[in-house]
Amino acid sequence: MLRIDVITIFPGLFEAFLSESMVGIAIRENLIGVAVHDLREYTADRHRTVDEPPYGGGPGMVMKPEPLVAAIEALAGPKGPQRGARVALLTPQGRRLDQKRLADLAAEEHVVLVCGRYEGIDQRAIDLAVDEEISIGDYVLSGGEVPAMVLIEGMSRLVPGVLGNPESAGRESFQRGVLEGPQYTRPAVFRGLEVPAVLRSGDHAEVERWRAEQAREFTRRRRPDLFRDASGEEES
Repeated sequence: MLRIDVITIFPGLFEAFLSESMVGIAIRENLIGVAVHDLREYTADRHRTVDEPPYGGGPGMVMKPEPLVAAIEALAGPKGPQRGARVALLTPQGRRLDQKRLADLAAEEHVVLVCGRYEGIDQRAIDLAVDEEISIGDYVLSGGEVPAMVLIEGMSRLVPGVLGNPESAGRESFQRGVLEGPQYTRPAVFRGLEVPAVLRSGDHAEVERWRAEQAREFTRRRRPDLFRDASGEEES
């Protein structure tokens, strides 16, 4: 079972997310385990301080290293080859998340997600306790909680048994290096737009061929960068 620990100063943000939909079902069925930890529980002063002004001046506050390192080491152990977990900090400075990285993380037994806040966290906490830094895109959010939810959902979908149809994950966008093509359901005609005849033909081989062609064309038109990577061809 994949075990995920989350370190945050806003644990309440995760309550609904972890109780609803696919993630909530996976937790209740013991397919994944997720625990959320309040960083303030790892502080040593009566004010439960987690941030201080930055050395050298500048706007905002910086998260202190002491509680962060204490929390990470309590959950994952000291940084090094004997550590039994993978510790990832969610930050705009990190490596951009993709499907391959999600698959690698989902294959781990234990992942610890660290949610930054404010102007960032003390670099010493990263150097001493974090294994990798992950970004979900080239934009800035107020903290790492939403990115952590993205990782939890993305990893969970790849855990065996979480998706109702085991073929679903393998067919989705990015899993095979291309986008997923168009999907249709009933009715066969809606406001003059008809479902492609091939999907109603009953010819499964022809359906699969059509879907592969559509996925390739969707990728070429909408994500030429992915198309080049997947095919080695230049967009025409």
